Amino acid sequence: MGRLNPPLVEWLMGLPAGHVTDVPGLSRTAQLKALGNGVVPQQATAALHALLGADPLPMTA
Repeated sequence: MGRLNPPLVEWLMGLPAGHVTDVPGLSRTAQLKALGNGVVPQQATAALHALLGADPLPMTA
């Protein structure tokens, strides 16, 4: 069975390449922990807009 790849998680979360995986000294386990405890920026934006009653920003690809 394969292992979870931190760059894939970074990409799935919509983070820039290397946002977590290029931090010097972080092990694979530490990278996954940081990513697992992180917030998906697009979801945070949608939640803030919903809470503030604002129209959500259009999603960009």
